[in-house]
Amino acid sequence: MRGEHAGYACGAALGFLGDLLAADPRRGHPVAAFGRAAGALERRLWRDHRGYGAAHAVLCAGGAAAGAALLQRALRGRPPARIALTAATVWAVLGGTSLGREARAVGGALTAGDLDAARERLPHLCGRDPQALDGPQMARAVVESVAENTSDAVVGALVWGALGGVPGLVAFRAVNTLDAMVGHKSPRYRRFGWASARLDDAAGWPGSRLTAALTVVAGPDRRGALRAWHADGGAHPSPNAGPVEASFAGALGIRLGGTLAYGGRVEHRPVLNGGGRPPAVEDIARAVRLSRRVSVLALATTVAGRLAAGAVRRKGRTR
Repeated sequence: MRGEHAGYACGAALGFLGDLLAADPRRGHPVAAFGRAAGALERRLWRDHRGYGAAHAVLCAGGAAAGAALLQRALRGRPPARIALTAATVWAVLGGTSLGREARAVGGALTAGDLDAARERLPHLCGRDPQALDGPQMARAVVESVAENTSDAVVGALVWGALGGVPGLVAFRAVNTLDAMVGHKSPRYRRFGWASARLDDAAGWPGSRLTAALTVVAGPDRRGALRAWHADGGAHPSPNAGPVEASFAGALGIRLGGTLAYGGRVEHRPVLNGGGRPPAVEDIARAVRLSRRVSVLALATTVAGRLAAGAVRRKGRTR
């Protein structure tokens, strides 16, 4: 058991390093392959009914997790192979480096005054209508996306990896991908995507709270981050994006939230850290740096937590 936990720690660190060095491939990404399979199953199962949507979520996420569990089990007794599997899976499910790259691309276009280029790149980060946004609004959208995806694309995955190993990593990424595909409130997915959206809310809860807590630790304004998290985190319509975006807003001293155009509709969201200034282009780079610090702390925290849990179980068995 000690070797299993140490092997996970080694594999997680290697996978995290792999994401730093290689990021996501342009083609052939495993998550994209899962998305294609989930889309094909959706075309067969879709009905305007919650039950069919729940079946879709269970088959997709459960099937991916079961496959990962079988593969991990097949490598029992082969520590180097299990470390390699963990490293490859962590690399595949993390998206922190790609997140920073896309955010900086939009920031660079905004700095150069090329709003058309910024609008072209913004959909790589979020689903908002870029044509409805000016420069400051796009800067706000990027910062909010960096905050939310720090939890979704990095911290949440590391939490579930520490809890469930390779199956936990795969299950979390599968659930998160399904939510992005069918979890929004469009007429087609209001019922069919309900289960995927609720499952994603549940899976994202621990990672979002850890992200907010680590933002307080790593942010330039710790008191501001803690104050905004507690005051405004619950006002956001998303139970997981709220604490993360609020803590980022407080840490960076900026104001997030408000009106946005998303998925063909206009939403009026509560303001987060209302005492802060409006976000500027330079806050994009600050948000990316904060995201990186939070991600490194999340790796250290989750690995340490898994090793400590293993030590406690070993101590309990020796008594």
